[in-house]
Amino acid sequence: MENETGGFCLEADIKKQLKSFRLELSFQAGGGCLGILGPSGCGKSMTLKSIAGIVTPDSGSIILRNGESRRVLYDSRTGRNERPQARKVGYLFQNYALFPNMTVEENIAAGVRGRERRKKTGEMLERFGLVGLEKRYPLQLSGGQQQRVALARIMAYEPDVILLDEPFSAMDTHLREKLRLELQKILKEYGGVSVLVTHDRDEAYQLCRNMVLMDQGKAMAAGDTRELFQNPVTCKAARFTGCKNISRIRRTGEHTLQALDWGGLELFADRPIGDGITAVGIRAHDFEPLSQGEADRWKEREDGNLIPVREPSVSEMPFEWYVTLENGLWWKTEKSIHAHSAGEVIPPWLRIPPSALILLTGEPE
Repeated sequence: MENETGGFCLEADIKKQLKSFRLELSFQAGGGCLGILGPSGCGKSMTLKSIAGIVTPDSGSIILRNGESRRVLYDSRTGRNERPQARKVGYLFQNYALFPNMTVEENIAAGVRGRERRKKTGEMLERFGLVGLEKRYPLQLSGGQQQRVALARIMAYEPDVILLDEPFSAMDTHLREKLRLELQKILKEYGGVSVLVTHDRDEAYQLCRNMVLMDQGKAMAAGDTRELFQNPVTCKAARFTGCKNISRIRRTGEHTLQALDWGGLELFADRPIGDGITAVGIRAHDFEPLSQGEADRWKEREDGNLIPVREPSVSEMPFEWYVTLENGLWWKTEKSIHAHSAGEVIPPWLRIPPSALILLTGEPE
């Protein structure tokens, strides 16, 4: 995950005993934002606090490289542990941690030292769309404005690393998407290392080039974000990336299997099914609706993967139909806000392309 241009790269190896589990996480973060995706209480925020120097790990090391240079922020073997103020790490807390008795411009200026303070503060006010709000206090700002002030304060500090701790968790859906796009632009222009922790898979997918899937203090999987979503490898990782259809299997051939939890459904995969494969996953959007005539053309083919719809349970959402088949499979299909009858939408057959099957290891939950 090192920066292809030879720029900043953060290497973290963190071990710390927490109340109910032990945090043991190693990763590299370089070019592009690294996402750490996991449920609440799995150790994500403790990882960021360790990097920032707010808490001290029990053992391990945290090293920041920039080309040929190397700076050790923490190393338990040598006893080195830089103070948070010396690490050049910007930390965006969930609640933004603005100084309530300081104005917007004072909050931003708090991160700047030297004669360039006024100039840098003015640049940040302009860059983050805060001109006109200089004299307001945090309580007089909206959630989005508070986040922009917090980011402006961090960027004025010119950190080598930006840590983002669930930055959108307290926002409504409309504001969250708007600020995601703003943050995406900021991170694209930023030359240092950025790490985002979140429990929101859409957030991680949108903002992060690489990702670590984390649970109970450990990394379940790590790699390119899009590749992880396409091939999460384990049942647990598949669940974390939003796959709700997972079944135990019985292997019936090199490319064929029986889905034991979906009524023994026979399925064909476009790749060999190894001996270690224990389950199959299907994402709810990957089904293809077919008319009777279209299904008839697939019936005699080994790679047909046809699924009769029969009498499904249908739930209406504003922009989607949630369709649960008799065998337990779950399908999501788009709808208009003006449509309220699923009669014309529900086909007689569904098909799952062989390439859309996710072959998995481990036990389904």
